[in-house]
Amino acid sequence: MIYKSADDWRKAKQKKVLLFGMSGLGKTHLSNILRGTGNWFHYSVDYRIGTRYMGEHIADNAKTEAMKVPFLRELLLSDSIYIGSNITFNNLAPLSTYLGKPGNPDKGGVPFEEYMRRQCLHHDAEVAAMLDTVHFINRAQSLYGYDNFICDTSGSICEVVDPENPDDLVLKTLSEHTLMVWIKGTEAHTEELIRRFDRAPKPMYYQAGFLNDRWAEYLAKEGCGPLEVDPDAFVRWTYAQALAHRQPRYEAMAKWGLTVDAKDVGKVTSASDFEALIADALEHA
Repeated sequence: MIYKSADDWRKAKQKKVLLFGMSGLGKTHLSNILRGTGNWFHYSVDYRIGTRYMGEHIADNAKTEAMKVPFLRELLLSDSIYIGSNITFNNLAPLSTYLGKPGNPDKGGVPFEEYMRRQCLHHDAEVAAMLDTVHFINRAQSLYGYDNFICDTSGSICEVVDPENPDDLVLKTLSEHTLMVWIKGTEAHTEELIRRFDRAPKPMYYQAGFLNDRWAEYLAKEGCGPLEVDPDAFVRWTYAQALAHRQPRYEAMAKWGLTVDAKDVGKVTSASDFEALIADALEHA
């Protein structure tokens, strides 16, 4: 780890931290607190994915839908209007909407082959965005004068790395330049995430092998064809299994850095609270 002890962390002129864990456990919450002090640069991997690497795909998808409306089609063809994504750190809906859900097009679904193509695009974009972390550490300091840096990763980071491989390019790069911190949830947190997802299911990125297996299993279980699948029903059914699939991968990633409990993250209200949380974790590492 780039900080060998709590004292090393406290004295460091540059504090560089990367947060990872399931969506909804506090990564962006902590990042917003730190950014709000004016002393930390906040690098959002999802934002980078949605702007630098997927922005054109997102905009083109929206334009495709708009072209189906004669009034909008005429305005687009005459360059009278433009359509763009208004993605922000706290609103990633354009990215998740582009990923979509497989199934019945009358219920907002996309063909499974198209769904997997978009998943593949996201995989490549996420890897690239993670590797961009080093560039943004340097850019934050040289261009904006920020010594402290917080990387807010995607909940799907565990799907695009191999934590058991000591030469994994992404993990090796990140661990050499940041202190990697896993926000670990409890079973109660997992149950709440499932309840939250059930109320408002959203598209997510999963490993191709996992998705192909779940899709085949779901079709067999429901006895339906690919275009008969209820998209929301499929992603709801898949989500709890995805969390179970991801948990051991997060745990394996934890050896690349530190672990903090989500309940302790929820108590953080200031940068000093955060720095104390990391110092305590280093003392008990």
